[in-house]
Amino acid sequence: MVRMSKEERRESVVRAAVSEFARGGYHGTSTETIAHRVGVSQPYLFRLFPNKQAIFLAAAERCLLDTTRVFIEASEGLEGEEAQQAMAAAYQQLIAHDPEKLLMQMQMYVAVATAEAAGDHEFGDAVRAGWQKLWETVHLALGADVAGTTTFLAYGMLINTLVALGFPSDHRVWSGFVESKRPSER
Repeated sequence: MVRMSKEERRESVVRAAVSEFARGGYHGTSTETIAHRVGVSQPYLFRLFPNKQAIFLAAAERCLLDTTRVFIEASEGLEGEEAQQAMAAAYQQLIAHDPEKLLMQMQMYVAVATAEAAGDHEFGDAVRAGWQKLWETVHLALGADVAGTTTFLAYGMLINTLVALGFPSDHRVWSGFVESKRPSER
């Protein structure tokens, strides 16, 4: 059996954390569950990360980085409408093939709101920084058009909500989308 390096083990914890937090949220997921999924002890988990919040933050950052990377790759060499269509299609593929990324996004928003309400602004600042990078990526790909960026991200959030709520692709709530290809159809 080959032993994993500390970095490889951290990576496996982040992947497991995305899956577990996506399903259970911050408060509904125990570090014991994450440790068990990775096959390490809880004390070892805390040698890799100082606390549960750090694990969640690493998972949130990974989710945002992966989504940003998808947008960068999809829009490379494209501008305006072409970039928008390519990013939309790539995002639909991402959430259709890796729905945990979508659920993790939704859990991030809840976790930040909860932390902020409890007076923890550092956590929100860290997640907002990652989200700001995602916004900038979309904004630049769309020619620095604020209205286009807002519309693109608003549609994305609507898609997130409809998919997370489990609306089937033929439900009337999808009727406002021009294309018939929705995330659940890909």
